Amino acid sequence: MKVSRNKAIEQISALLDEASHAKSVEKGALIVKKARQIQLRNRIHLPRELKKRFCKKCFSLWMPGKTVRIRTRPGKLVFACLVCKNVQRMQL
Repeated sequence: MKVSRNKAIEQISALLDEASHAKSVEKGALIVKKARQIQLRNRIHLPRELKKRFCKKCFSLWMPGKTVRIRTRPGKLVFACLVCKNVQRMQL
């Protein structure tokens, strides 16, 4: 069921907050997948601050030191997922 853009972003944000309090990485990944389904169903783009919270390949929630390594390069951030070894680069 489609909902308005703002309501969908609120739901996604709430799910990602819930995922950050999950006890295990697997449970967090399941919650992130639910958030991704809401995004795809409503055909919306996530805000940048929400995009930087999970891996686009394996949907694991990024916890610095546990599931992601963050490095800075001139003009960009480099996120290396420690679960699936995927590397994402984002401009500053």
